[in-house]
Amino acid sequence: MTATNGRRHRWALAGLTIAVVAIGFDITILNVALPTIATDLTADTSALQWMVNAYVLLFAGLLLPFGALTDRYGRRRGLLLGLAVFAAASVAAAWADTTTQVIAARAGLGVGAALIMPTTLASLTALFTGADRARAVSVLVSGMGVGIPLGPIIGGYLIEHFWWGTIFLINLPIVAVAAITVAVFLPESRDPNPPRPDPAGAVLSTVGLVAFVYAVIEAPEQGWTAPTVIAALIAAATLLTTFTWWELHNPQPLIDLRLFRDRQFRWGSITATLASFALFGLLFVAPQHLQFVLGFDALDTGLRLLPLIVGLVTGAGIATRLTTRTGHRAPIVAGLVVTTVGLLIGALTNAASSYGFIATWYAIVGLGIGAILAPAMDAVLAVMPPERSGAGIAITMTMRQTGGALGVALLGSLLSATYRDRIDTTGLPASAVDAATHSIAGTMAVANRLALPALADAADRAYVDAMIYVLIACAAVAALGAAAAMLFMPDRVGDGATESVGVDSTAGTG
Repeated sequence: MTATNGRRHRWALAGLTIAVVAIGFDITILNVALPTIATDLTADTSALQWMVNAYVLLFAGLLLPFGALTDRYGRRRGLLLGLAVFAAASVAAAWADTTTQVIAARAGLGVGAALIMPTTLASLTALFTGADRARAVSVLVSGMGVGIPLGPIIGGYLIEHFWWGTIFLINLPIVAVAAITVAVFLPESRDPNPPRPDPAGAVLSTVGLVAFVYAVIEAPEQGWTAPTVIAALIAAATLLTTFTWWELHNPQPLIDLRLFRDRQFRWGSITATLASFALFGLLFVAPQHLQFVLGFDALDTGLRLLPLIVGLVTGAGIATRLTTRTGHRAPIVAGLVVTTVGLLIGALTNAASSYGFIATWYAIVGLGIGAILAPAMDAVLAVMPPERSGAGIAITMTMRQTGGALGVALLGSLLSATYRDRIDTTGLPASAVDAATHSIAGTMAVANRLALPALADAADRAYVDAMIYVLIACAAVAALGAAAAMLFMPDRVGDGATESVGVDSTAGTG
């Protein structure tokens, strides 16, 4: 690589990183604005939930076909289109004056995100190899993590000083900088011999994944045995099974499922999914603990999540240096062990625990998750044929998104069930019992309305008890992942090792 190309590629990496920061923003920034939007647009709870969920549904459902399409038509072109869609949807959301318009705009943001995510990671295969690629993946993973806590921090500031639409307009300067940098410095890359389009595979995967994610989103609210949830799960299982059969029998499939024959790809994808399960589960319970138990507002809550993200960035950097010396398995196993330890320390939390103690175990968990994600994603990229890297990385990103959604659903159900079991509503009026047992937010509302400080204290204890169960469950998943990775993940595989999946590894750039 010449010095000039090295500088151009570093600038291209900066553009890719800025693009994924915008994605991180939109995962969390809306949450701080929901009460204001509910008041201004007279939105009910169902509408607010769909403002959040429309983004997740489209994001997860479109990753696979969009990853394959960008391999065919060009990753830079796909990324710039995704940034344009993201910007347009942000403008539409900012000036929406009905709940339906906000939901539609959030769906548009999900479409843009589904174009952006696979193309950013896949583009790294055209820019870097070996240790340089591992470092680039670490930077990109850190960018994804940094956007998550910045969402409520910046969103809280904007809501306090401007109108709620500014939480979407903040995307515009970020997207503009990313688009200009990508357009100038990122070389185009695509598959020089793309397979025939696979519309059947695209439809089966998209509808099947949307049905599955819909089911796991609705299950905590409706119950896992609700007819709608069961119907969605049956539809998802049928469609995704059919999709798998079709892809394995189609001579030119949408995605090459033979990639899973490679142990490094398989276990890199699985461990990245386990990390996402733990991260999204923690991000589900931690903000509520900070807000309702410790009494911080939305802005302060975002700030107090920073130790988690500092740990993530630090862990990604340390793991990247280890990867170049030891291969991918050692830092991934170490990261899963550190994550397990951090979560178990977190399980010692009680209602009187100081924020200093909480920040410490946040940082440890973040350190572990960062140490998993960076080498796991690099392990996946290392064995993928570069010309099909968009479709290949889309598989892993889809697993991560659905794993995160499933984590929130399963852990949310565990949290709710434990909280309902632990909260003491003795002496409450019958009309208040349902609201008080539904969630800690409902309990606090009842306690404030009826001036019952003892009920608020009971809610604090019940929520911490429920959170401990969630942390132990996450720790168990991480520990099992560590054991599995130690047993089954290869110690070190050569860069671009694709023999086991039987595909050519030549790349085309244009």
